[in-house]
Amino acid sequence: MRAADADIVIHPGLTGGTEDHWYSRWKKKLSTARGVTQRDWSALSRAEWVDTLTRDIAVSERPVVVIAHSLGVITTLHAAPRIAEKVAGAFLVAPPSDSVMLELPIDPEFAPAPRARLPFPAVVVGSSDDPYADLLFARHLARDIGAAFIDAGASGHINADSGHGPWPEGSLAFANFMAKL
Repeated sequence: MRAADADIVIHPGLTGGTEDHWYSRWKKKLSTARGVTQRDWSALSRAEWVDTLTRDIAVSERPVVVIAHSLGVITTLHAAPRIAEKVAGAFLVAPPSDSVMLELPIDPEFAPAPRARLPFPAVVVGSSDDPYADLLFARHLARDIGAAFIDAGASGHINADSGHGPWPEGSLAFANFMAKL
């Protein structure tokens, strides 16, 4: 599948990200991409986040490919049963671990991360030095949900703070994922 043949729905993590973040840059480059906008990025309600993502996907006329980062990954996993009919695939980057989510000032209903096998193809990208999840967590999550796994090496949380503004390696991995859909 080509990106032009899909609606690319991008769901950031906490705070909604910055313009320097790789997914903000991708949103500008991919002509069919749009970002999910939560009512309030600091109102961290799992139900509200899942409802917003579900509504954003429901209005799509073409197959949807979700790109999600951090808590956006967990939101996508919680929404999966509700969005399965519309979603052709999901590119999931830097999911936070259950233990970290329980320490954050967020709705505790986000944890644990759902482990049901996804009803669509997916890739999970993890980092060996992510402060929000160790590599083993990301690898096991990918296995449990039936996703391919990409080890991004020592890449921090794979965000602008860890030096991943444009993230060309991620762009290439996403292109490879799209080509297989």
